This record gives sequence, C-alpha cells and structure tokens, in this order.
Amino acid sequence: MKILVINGTQIKGCTYHLKESFLETLRENNEINEFYLPKDCPCFCCGCKTCFVKSELLCPHAKHITPIWEGILEADLLVFAYPVYALRAPGQMKSLLDHLCCHWMVHRPDKRMFKKRAVILTQSIGAPNRAAQKDVETSLTWLGVSNIKKLGFGLIEGVIWEELSEKCRKNIEEKTKNLAKKYCKQEKVGQSLKVKIILL
Repeated sequence: MKILVINGTQIKGCTYHLKESFLETLRENNEINEFYLPKDCPCFCCGCKTCFVKSELLCPHAKHITPIWEGILEADLLVFAYPVYALRAPGQMKSLLDHLCCHWMVHRPDKRMFKKRAVILTQSIGAPNRAAQKDVETSLTWLGVSNIKKLGFGLIEGVIWEELSEKCRKNIEEKTKNLAKKYCKQEKVGQSLKVKIILL
C-alpha cells in the first residue's frame, strides 16, 4: 500500500510525534512518502485561474504543486497531520488546498480520488479540533474522497512533547496506533452518500 503524508508543519514537535506514532504500525510492507509544509508548498494561490481555464501544469507554482498532486493520486491512503492554529487548519495547509480546488468534483475531478482513504490527525493546546479538521475534510470530500477518519487531541498540559506527562503521551500513542491498525490491510472503498450527491 502507498501512503502519502502531508505534514502541516516542519517542526518536529507534538504533531510530528502524533504522526510518527500513527505510522509506526504501518511502516512495514508499505511505501510511505511525505511532504512538509510550508517547505514543499511555499506559495499562496494568486487567483489567476490558470488551473481552471487552461491547465494546472501552467500554474505559476506548478513546480511545487505538481509533485504533491501526483503523490496524492498515486497513494492509497492519505494522511494529513497538522497543529491547530487559531481554531483552524494552519495557513500553509489552506494554501495547499486552495491549489487543489481545480480538481474538485464540480470542476475537473479525477476518478482515482474516489478509491482513496484519508486520515486527519490534529492537536491543539486544549482548543477544540473539530473546526480545524473540517477545513481539510471538506476539501477532501469535494475532491471525491469518501472514507475520511479524524483523530484530534487537546494537549492542555503544554506544547512541548517531552514535557507532556507519560500518561498523556501513552494515551496519544495508544489511540493513534489503534487507528493505524484499521489501515494495515488495503480495503475496497465505496462512494459515500455525500460524494454521490455532489456528483449528481
């Protein structure tokens, strides 16, 4: 199975450990490719609409976006791991999603997206994770992904992984590994009702 990870931060802190814990169960017998934001997608969409009216290959940021989009299309499982900023997904994650809108089902959909599964992993300093997860979930749904799971943690204890209590770290590791076990086998993915309605 091919797994693509979009890391919403380059910092190897709590989000990094959350993601690594999830991948630990899946590293054997699977091919894992990772991108780190904003390094691998440093440009904001400028709204030129070239991707819509001509081709995404003519996007002024194509050299950054094309490898990520090709990686998404090749993967069986998509993993989005990012911290919560101001109750929402970080700007670098939104910037990437903005570049992919031309592939939404109402524009130029790719049927390969209909067969993918996705996992959203987030952490915050005690704030709710749901709204920040919704940003990415909405985009994935409109790209045609039907099977999306979310797991978020409110780290009230602090922002430094090493300073979290052992109980807190073990809780995170246990929950992420239990979720990862559900992806040890590649499964056939059916279209959700929401995706079917959008396709009408």
